[in-house]
Amino acid sequence: MGTPSDRAPLAERVGQLLDRGLPLTIVAAGDPVLRHGTEPYDGQLEPALLARFVEALRVTMRAAPGVGLAAPQVGVPLRIAVIEDPAPVPEEVRLARGRVPQPFRVLVNPAYESVGDGRAAFFEGCLSVPGWQAVVARHAEVRLTGQDEYGRALDEVFTGWPARIVQHETDHLDGVLYLDRAEPRSLSSNRAMVERWAQPTPEEAARALGFELP
Repeated sequence: MGTPSDRAPLAERVGQLLDRGLPLTIVAAGDPVLRHGTEPYDGQLEPALLARFVEALRVTMRAAPGVGLAAPQVGVPLRIAVIEDPAPVPEEVRLARGRVPQPFRVLVNPAYESVGDGRAAFFEGCLSVPGWQAVVARHAEVRLTGQDEYGRALDEVFTGWPARIVQHETDHLDGVLYLDRAEPRSLSSNRAMVERWAQPTPEEAARALGFELP
């Protein structure tokens, strides 16, 4: 049986959440909201409240800092996520990972499908799983469909690191964490990442930790 606040209308719950101030608290793995999936956005928030919520996601993502944040990560089971990546990385990292800057964007009701059979494996982390990273093999190129915060259609192909970001955030909306797709033997603390696995690609980690790459 849920608490009264759990049973309150979604708009009321979002309003109460925003009234607590920014940045919002990011929900950590183990909270059921990260596993129950989300309901499609269909006007549950009136335009002014939606704009406030989107801004709260932006502020919280930047403060973390991260390159994406999904609504369930702040306790809201709506199919909304935001992404932004200034990509402040060395040239060798940019080339190896296909990491290029992405402007701030709002993804409403996003869904992705692979384009081709290519896969790319890199270490990946999550704001809801602080302190750890693991290698995840993902589609190298995806077609993302959905809408933006104004209801305009989104139909775009993403490659490289931007493709990884949109897959990661869309997975959150389906109750999937990156750990569900990760190579278990690659799991590394942030300290180990800094000391051992800071290379642009995970080949050395795969050899040392004993896992295969696609």
